[in-house]
Amino acid sequence: MDTNELEMRLQALESRIHGERRSKSGKPLKCAESISRIQGALASTANKRERVKILHKKMEDLVKFLDPQFTDHISVPDTMKLELVLAEEDFLTSQASLLEQVNSLQPLLDSHYIRDVPEHATKLQRLSQIHIKQQDHSDAQAGEVKKLFDQYNKTMFLLSKQFTQWDETLRALEEAKEVKPVE
Repeated sequence: MDTNELEMRLQALESRIHGERRSKSGKPLKCAESISRIQGALASTANKRERVKILHKKMEDLVKFLDPQFTDHISVPDTMKLELVLAEEDFLTSQASLLEQVNSLQPLLDSHYIRDVPEHATKLQRLSQIHIKQQDHSDAQAGEVKKLFDQYNKTMFLLSKQFTQWDETLRALEEAKEVKPVE
């Protein structure tokens, strides 16, 4: 972007803000000049007033007092902080040993096995979908086999019943003729 283009954009912005108003000398109003004039007036007013000067000097203190860490700094003396650290010594040493253990295992975390996890995750997802489909198919097959076993059992029961009836009928006929069965 060149300076002419920036100047044109600034003029368009100023005309949107101020419209067709002009300064006392007849020149179009400029935003930068207006802001500069306002800043100068505020600065001269602030310098004339003693209370405003004091307020500017105290502004840094006010920002410091509003910081939440400042209240912690004031309210907890150094001896108390030392006692807190000593009270947590066991916890801190255990955390430090765990951190050392993690640092010693860092090469494992940087291994190609861990880096390839996203690629393996997509393959695993595909395989799990295939497994789910096969499991559904297996459940359907198990249902069909159960139906076939039920039909087989019913057929065997009916055949057994039929053979029993035929055997009883044959015995009754043999007894009626008094024929002795061959042994």
